[in-house]
Amino acid sequence: MTVTDEKTWPDAAQWTGKIYSNGWRPSEGGVQPVNEPATGERLAEVGVAAPADVARAGTLAARAQRDWAEAAPQERAQVLLRTAQALRDNAGAVREWIVRESGGVPAKGDYEIAAGLSQLAQAAGLASLPRGEILSPSAPAGTSYAWRVPLGVVGVVNPWNAPLLFAMRALAPALVLGNAVLLKPDPHTPVSGGVVVARLFEEAGLPQGLLHVLPGGPGTGEAVVADPHVAMVVFTGSTEAGRAVARAAGDRLKRVALELGGKNSIVVLDDADIDSAAAAGAMSSFGYQGQACVAAGRHLVHADVVAPYTEALMRQAAALRVGDPREEGVALGPVISERQAARIERIVDESVAAGARVLAGGRRDGLFYPPTVLDRVERTMPAFTEEIFGPVAPLVTFRTDHEAVEIANDTAYGLTAAVHSGSMPRAAAVAEQLRTGMVHLNDVSAKDAANAPFGGMGASGNGSRIGGTANLEQFTQWRWMTTPGSV
Repeated sequence: MTVTDEKTWPDAAQWTGKIYSNGWRPSEGGVQPVNEPATGERLAEVGVAAPADVARAGTLAARAQRDWAEAAPQERAQVLLRTAQALRDNAGAVREWIVRESGGVPAKGDYEIAAGLSQLAQAAGLASLPRGEILSPSAPAGTSYAWRVPLGVVGVVNPWNAPLLFAMRALAPALVLGNAVLLKPDPHTPVSGGVVVARLFEEAGLPQGLLHVLPGGPGTGEAVVADPHVAMVVFTGSTEAGRAVARAAGDRLKRVALELGGKNSIVVLDDADIDSAAAAGAMSSFGYQGQACVAAGRHLVHADVVAPYTEALMRQAAALRVGDPREEGVALGPVISERQAARIERIVDESVAAGARVLAGGRRDGLFYPPTVLDRVERTMPAFTEEIFGPVAPLVTFRTDHEAVEIANDTAYGLTAAVHSGSMPRAAAVAEQLRTGMVHLNDVSAKDAANAPFGGMGASGNGSRIGGTANLEQFTQWRWMTTPGSV
């Protein structure tokens, strides 16, 4: 039975060629095919939201949000908990969609499901947190107090690389804090990042009008950002696209949360456990074909241990089988598109032409790009400067901890990093000097947690954070009220 069989969840007869906006309905923008990267097979068709669809959705969302904001916080939390149960009940079908639509292996699908469940549980807990405070009045009479209120309608422009996780990371806190949401999934993953999300919340009993799933390309995203009912935009994607979203939102004085690219370093000091560091490096660079903003884009290795580290990393790369992610034993599936495969190829080829050396991999087969190790990488090469978003590990050597910090900070990005050392105080001392929003000691660079403030510095974001109690700041705004005599 294939994932497109009508007997699988969600029922294709319900949503094929449609958008979710006060139920499943035909769209003004026609339909688009959903193709499997590994095989080219057509999996489904979804509706494409035209600007008129977005405008209608914005109006309906603003109307529904008023009643939702008045609902008891526990009622909103229960919807999230029921959504989590629906996700558990349909985990097998959801995993299949993630695997076939995004090219990830089943373990990647399992990770997204587990992380999505964590996001829903963590967000549900926000409902019970205090939302305000009594302020000290400047006069003895009266009262002065402040509390958090919902923003209204939140626009979420979702990426393709972790479509279910990133949707839940934004939707769960936005909804539980009393907002409505317009979700635009990426055209590569409109089912696992859109249709599946709509069906989960629908099964959980989320009232109509609070969630609208609007697949489409840049034009749909621009309409979501521009819609007058949207008070905030959550965007996850490239830095270039993020700048465009920020400009459009800024012109309209909208709040915007940007989670953008990264050129993340794994720093391996001379007292590190080499095998452990190489395993973490391989996972950080090669996991999900390197298609993650938190992937390791540079391996900075002390010159005294670069030889054994390189050998260990090459062993890790050689053990990873590339192929259709649905086949037993496959560790790396295809990259998402021909455009992305060509980009990886260009960066590697240009770096080799400039003097880098391929030690493993380096030649693609269609959309399948093998785990690739490069050495002799200089700081002027594309493999050092550009975000690759592919399974490539560029090696750069250093001599001192100070030099390692200087090389790691030689980038406009500032998302995450990892530092490996046999001395935790030494690793922490290096980590504290890195200009990144996140850093992990003796671990992978690619980490996420529902209760952590996730986000970056510099070209990796705009200082916004999503996760844990940081969501209170992101998805609400303060209101101050006084009674006579308080001020």
